[in-house]
Amino acid sequence: MKLLITLIGLVLVLEGLPYAASPESMQRWLRQILEMDPELLRRVGLAAMVVGFFLVYLAQKSLLFD
Repeated sequence: MKLLITLIGLVLVLEGLPYAASPESMQRWLRQILEMDPELLRRVGLAAMVVGFFLVYLAQKSLLFD
């Protein structure tokens, strides 16, 4: 449970950082996202998930991070 709460906290920090550091740039970026094709957004999201799952698997199963 401690690890889960730590991970959620880290995600919130990483998600909030661009908004705190450069809110004007984030507003421009969000406007561009609104104009993108939903199918492209879906594919980018799925690709990010696959990469994320791979990194979690790699960190848990390999000896690289011991």
